[in-house]
Amino acid sequence: MTKAVLETNVQGVNKLHSGKVRDLYETQDRLLLVATDRVSAFDVILGNGIADKGKILTAVSLFWFDFFKDLVPNHLTGESLKDLGLESYGDVLEGRTVICKKMKVIPAECIVRGYLTGSGFKDYKRTGQVCGITLPEGLKNSDKLPEPLFTPSTKAEKDENIDFQSMCDIVGEEKSEKIKQLSLEIYKKGAEFAKSKGIIIADTKFEFGEDEEGNIFLIDEVLTMDSSRFWPLDEYEPGREQNSFDKQIVRNFLETLEWDKTPPGPLLPQDIIDRTKARYCEVYERLTGKTFVTTQVGGQLS
Repeated sequence: MTKAVLETNVQGVNKLHSGKVRDLYETQDRLLLVATDRVSAFDVILGNGIADKGKILTAVSLFWFDFFKDLVPNHLTGESLKDLGLESYGDVLEGRTVICKKMKVIPAECIVRGYLTGSGFKDYKRTGQVCGITLPEGLKNSDKLPEPLFTPSTKAEKDENIDFQSMCDIVGEEKSEKIKQLSLEIYKKGAEFAKSKGIIIADTKFEFGEDEEGNIFLIDEVLTMDSSRFWPLDEYEPGREQNSFDKQIVRNFLETLEWDKTPPGPLLPQDIIDRTKARYCEVYERLTGKTFVTTQVGGQLS
């Protein structure tokens, strides 16, 4: 059985940060984003991971970066591990590493909601609004919204929803307007394509950066199962919670435990791991038309 990669250690390369899922390295004038197989839920890293999850997420992101390249530039350099002299770390890094340009990260999570679900539905039931945006009366759980909503949040260990004016105060009005429009365009184009493959993208989040000239780039990850809610189109039924292609399987399991959602995170049983990985693989295969094959030394995309 393939072993999950829960941490990475690349000798001679400056490790800047270990996040919930990804490790960030700096080499020369490049950054390496390494997607591990760690699993986080409710802002807590769980006790075990899902083997090859990082490779699947990276492959999905790379697919979307290419898909959107005519709409918005991205931070990818197109280089390989060999180009940076890191081929000896291929067993750990290959397939789960994105090599990208250094740039200033814009300090806002750009969330787009196409359907009323999750915290948005809870907000709506309580106030008739989602993140301060008033919606029509009578909407049900998982209803498609009249138009996708842009609802930013802060970038922090625990993200906090903010209104658009607050984002303008942090980021600047002109830049915020541009990022808002880009986020909505990317979401609409991606959601339309995914729907043609039998997948509803209910909501997602994007991140952007800028270079020294102030040009905006799409960065981080794009429309992955960790950053989005994916629902099977043929099972979609408003008025209830939807089956998911994302880590909702993990969240649902955790909700059955007597766990206060603080560290340390609990262990996932093997059946939850297997079911979640199968759903991740299905998204990759539907979107790309390619197959993910698990091998003894790790996942292989073909």
